[in-house]
Amino acid sequence: MIRELITFEVEGQVFGLDIMSIREIRAWSPTTRLPRVPHYVAGVVNLRGTVLPVIDLAARLGWRATEATPRHAIIVTQIGAQVSGWIVDSVSDIVTVPDDALQPPPPSAGNDTVVPFLEGLAAIEDRMVMVLNLAALADSAKMEEAA
Repeated sequence: MIRELITFEVEGQVFGLDIMSIREIRAWSPTTRLPRVPHYVAGVVNLRGTVLPVIDLAARLGWRATEATPRHAIIVTQIGAQVSGWIVDSVSDIVTVPDDALQPPPPSAGNDTVVPFLEGLAAIEDRMVMVLNLAALADSAKMEEAA
């Protein structure tokens, strides 16, 4: 099987998401902050009349919070009925990866805060792409609080 991934950058690292889970890629727009949501929930935006929770992917991965600028993008994803936006630094490319090219993260990376959210790693050209597991990132109970 072959998978198509959208690749993007967060904190200088290259990540990928399965293209089938992506609804659209939007230019940055300011969010409305909400009280008592997890620290990685940047807020909500209006997506054609629907309240869309927007997650700071860097903060969700355990890194420092993003200070979003007009250069950032929001990747809108859907898992089942749950639609979310993810703040990324930039969107790069669409790449094709054979399923057997996806390698598990090295055991030495066990303490890394990113590893629980990875489906695997793929070497694409001269770079390593960390393929994210969107279901693990979404953590539906906390995301629904934001919507």
